[in-house]
Amino acid sequence: MVAKLAINLRHLAIVEISMRMRQALTMISALTFLVVGFAKAETVDVKYQGRVSLHTFDCAPTKPSSLVKRLCFDEARSYLLVDLTGTFYHYCAVDPETVSEWRSASSLGRFYNDNIKGGQFDCRVQGVPD
Repeated sequence: MVAKLAINLRHLAIVEISMRMRQALTMISALTFLVVGFAKAETVDVKYQGRVSLHTFDCAPTKPSSLVKRLCFDEARSYLLVDLTGTFYHYCAVDPETVSEWRSASSLGRFYNDNIKGGQFDCRVQGVPD
């Protein structure tokens, strides 16, 4: 009788653990869906272009800058979006090396002014990728 009671208690404990694990996995799945869904659904207003979805962009964090708040790069399309103090601008035909150099520059604003602004990456010249 005691052995049977111990087996039943052990079985109940396993069932309880299994239920809690299922609940935890369900919560993790729901949170993952929300986070991934939010990241993929994010859009920004780009000056001279309009709304652009960031679902194909790598928006890696940048170091603190008074000018450059965010860099988002779509390497497959060589398309760069940059948030300059609250306004997004776009740049076309940007090579990955330039983006890498920019992200690691000692001054993001100086790099922008010296290498990006008004130069070879102007989308009016290069054309906006599809």
